[in-house]
Order: sequence, then C-alpha cells, then structure tokens
Amino acid sequence: MNIILQENVDGLGVIGDQVTVKPGYARNYLVPKGLAIVADPRNVKQLDHQKRQLARKLEKATKDAEAVKARIEGVTCEFTQRASEEGKLFGSVTSMDLEAKLQDAGIEVDRKKIQLAEPIKSLGEHVVNVKLDAGVVAELKVVVNAEEDA
Repeated sequence: MNIILQENVDGLGVIGDQVTVKPGYARNYLVPKGLAIVADPRNVKQLDHQKRQLARKLEKATKDAEAVKARIEGVTCEFTQRASEEGKLFGSVTSMDLEAKLQDAGIEVDRKKIQLAEPIKSLGEHVVNVKLDAGVVAELKVVVNAEEDA
C-alpha cells in the first residue's frame, strides 16, 4: 500500500516521503496515529503543491538572507577598550556589543544568531560567524583597538 508520511517515522522515512508498506501496518497504525495518509491521486497532487510552495518560500528566504549577509560582510565593527601591555582586554566584547554595533549600522540581527563561543578578550582583528536563515552564514569582521592613555 502506498502512503505519504506526515511525520518522521524511524526506519521508514521523513515527512513528505511516499513509501510502500504492508496494508495492515498502514490501516492499523500509521493512518490512525496521523503519521501517514493514503497516497491517492488527490493527496499526491496536494503534496506536490506543498513541496512547490516550500521550495518558493525557501528560495525567498535564501535570497533575503544573502542580502543581509552582503550587508553584514560590508561592515567592520570597531571597539576601543582598555587593555594591558600584553594585549589582554580588561573587559570583553560580547555578542550583545556586536548586536548593538550592527543595529547602529542599520542591520537587525538577533544576538543568539551571532556565533561567539566566548567573549573576545584580546586586541586585534577577529572574524565572527553570524548564522542567518536558510543556512546562510555571514562573516563579521571585528577589530579591537587599545584605548589611548591621556
């Protein structure tokens, strides 16, 4: 019996897969639990339509994310902080600081998407990944300079 999976089923497939199973398994388990529907022509046509809609939505999200990526990679976040003679910062640069700098540049990014394993605590240039929608990853250039003593 041909069915279309509505949920991920271990050992059988993922959502949207069209698979063949024994009729009893489909009638008594998969369909009543809502894990699958019968693959009649109407349901197959509806599944194809949903796949096309998801593909369009993913394409639009990717296009938007690429535009944001280009804007992020065009920005350099510069910070001036007090530091020791060895180049260690007395403070640190966190994802909140990076989010604020990006907002000042007119780019809205949630700080949870800024992939900073631990705060930046040294002088110099750093590259921080920003994970955007649709699997797009932008590289943000961060420059930390020492504060000049008066």
